Parts: sequence; C-alpha cells; structure tokens
Amino acid sequence: MWEKDVNINEVKEILCKSHVYFGVGAIKKIDDIVCALKEKGIQKVIVVSGKGSYKITGAWDYVEAALKKYGVGYTNYAKCSPNPTTTSIDEAAKQALEFGAKAVIGIGGGSAIDTGKSVAILIENKGKTADELYEFKFEPKGAAPVVAINLTHGTGTEANRFAVATVVSKDYKPAIAYDCIYPVYSIDDPALCTKLSINQTKYVSIDAVNHVIEAATSKVASPFAITLAKETIDLVAKYLPLALENPENLEARYYLHYASLLGGICFDNGLLHYTHALEHPLSAVKHDLPHGLGLAMLLPAVIKNIYPAKANVLAHILSSIVPDLKGNKDEAKKASDGVYNWLKSVGVPEKLKDAGFSENDIEKLVNLAFDTPSLSALLSIAPTEAAKEAVKEIFTSSL
Repeated sequence: MWEKDVNINEVKEILCKSHVYFGVGAIKKIDDIVCALKEKGIQKVIVVSGKGSYKITGAWDYVEAALKKYGVGYTNYAKCSPNPTTTSIDEAAKQALEFGAKAVIGIGGGSAIDTGKSVAILIENKGKTADELYEFKFEPKGAAPVVAINLTHGTGTEANRFAVATVVSKDYKPAIAYDCIYPVYSIDDPALCTKLSINQTKYVSIDAVNHVIEAATSKVASPFAITLAKETIDLVAKYLPLALENPENLEARYYLHYASLLGGICFDNGLLHYTHALEHPLSAVKHDLPHGLGLAMLLPAVIKNIYPAKANVLAHILSSIVPDLKGNKDEAKKASDGVYNWLKSVGVPEKLKDAGFSENDIEKLVNLAFDTPSLSALLSIAPTEAAKEAVKEIFTSSL
C-alpha cells in the first residue's frame, strides 16, 4: 500500500525525455510553462484540441489566462477527433503557419496531442504535407516546441516520441517516432480526467495495459521495460474498478494517470508489436472504433500467440489480472482466457464481430498490417514469427 504515503495534491516533477508536471492541480503549472516559452522568444502559439473536452475539463481557462498574462498570441485549432487524419493535420498546420505560430500546445488525449506533434513537425518543415510525413517521404529536420496537456490516462504520448494518424485515402494508420517531438513540457493532472465517460475510462486504461504487454515482450525489451510493465498493470488492475465505480475518485484517477505515464515511457523503450500493429488497420477502416476497444478485442489472441515465447515475463507482469500463472509454456490458453475474463470484469467483453467485422474483412486487415508504413517494423520485433498466417490467425480468433 505504498500509494497511501503519496500526497496526490502535491505536484511532482517527473524528468524523462519530457518535463512532466504530475499531480492534482498540475494544470496551474501552465503559467510557468507559458512564461518559459515567452522567455525563449516565442510570441505566438497554436493550441490544438478536440471540440469540447479542453473547455469542459476546465483546462482551457488556465491556458487562456496564462497566454493572455504573458502576452503570447494564440490561434486555436479545435477540430481534432478520435483517430486523427492527415487531412486535419494539414488543416491545422496551415492555420499555424498563417498565424506565425512558433510552438504548439496540445490539449486532449492522444488524438489532439499527436495532431499537435505532427503540426510541430510541419511548422519546421515548410512545404511538406502530413501524407508525406506519415508515408515516410521525408526525414524531419526538427519540430517546433510541443507542450502536452493530457486529458486521458492511456496514451502515454505526453512522455514519448510517437504520434499516429490515418491516411484516409489508403486506409493507412502508421506511427511515427522522432526525438524532435518529445514534448518539452507536459501536464498530467488527474482532476482533468474526472469527466471521462465510463467507456473512455475503460478504453484508455486498456490502451496503457497493451502498451506495456507489448513493450515488455518485444525483441528489444529491457529489464526497465519489464519493471514498468509490472507496475503499470498492477495499478490499472487495482484502480480501474475504483474509477468505474466513482469517476470523481481522484486517487483512482491519479494512479491510472501514473500507470499511463509509466506505459508511455515503457513503450518508448521496449516499443510495440502485434496488438498495435493489428489494431491500426481496424481503426483505419472504421474511423469511429475506439483505439482501446480495438486493442481489447485483439489482446487475448495475441497473448495466446506470444505466451509460449515469453511465458516467464508474462506470468510476472500479468499476475494481478491472471493469478497463478507459473511461467510454463503450456499455459497459453489459461493466460489468454484469464486476460479475456479480466476484460469482461471491467466491462469490455466485445469481439471483432461486435464492431462489425467479419471473415470477409480478414484478408484486407492482414494486408494492411503488412502494407501500412511502419507496421511491418513493429511486427518484426514481435517475440514470435509474425508471418501472414500468424496475423491472420490472431484476427480470425478475435472475431
């Protein structure tokens, strides 16, 4: 019960590649952040956000006040939607360049912050498009400074170098990873997450769990990634039911936020493989599919596939949601069933058919997993051979 010795109302500074202000009330640190930007000569910024959450949560009140206090001009692109597209990134970048923005403040979940990171690249790489960025047709020479104000507890993007967007014309949903898009400053304030819906609360937390399962079992996993994975899953297992029972429970939101932050740092180190490489085609084809739900529908089949190769690691990190695993290779079905039972226990029993997918979609999904830029690279570091037949089996078993 070490958590009881932590004062959740005391804002901590967590120094990873990004400078993260973490804790209840951390949103007030935006005043210091805007001051620092102004001292670096930044006179104008673009604020990238969703359509309403940045105001509903109260985050915007603090951000706008700080910008006005220090005389930093701003323009607001408030059109981000779940599963952001390269079209919206280009639109936001055009707005930023016309305004003369020299930094980006992203307010929201992964979609808004990833859009902001992408805009930051296009500000510094004038004449390039988001399609070119996400199809790897150029190497960014840098990016404008990014500030991330995180309104969910799942993405981890506030502390890593990744961003994701969909190229709608090709049903591609690639991931990019560049050091230049580590946020300079990030804010993780659990009080900003209390307005998340029940479904959002579930899905973003499941995203964090998937991040660490993949990062701890990839071919490039380190002991550090495994350590972070164990703590992340333990915290989600303990605090997700409490947040679902009482969305206003700040202690639960605090530790889910912390789990998400650990997850973001974890996969910054261990990277990702099957579940994300296979989910991206799902939400590229069905843009309204929540990312975390797509991951949940795939996870049991992925566990069954990788357990024999990583039995000891998985038995260790899954112990809080699937007790009594011994680390024997023949426990794959027990581990898979146990993960599915945990997903059901937090209200996510869905399979791919529940989201409208059928056997007729499998071939296209398999091809997208290999043809989408960056996804084959993820599959190449999976702990088992990620041949097309293996990927097809995961999709089929998840129906």
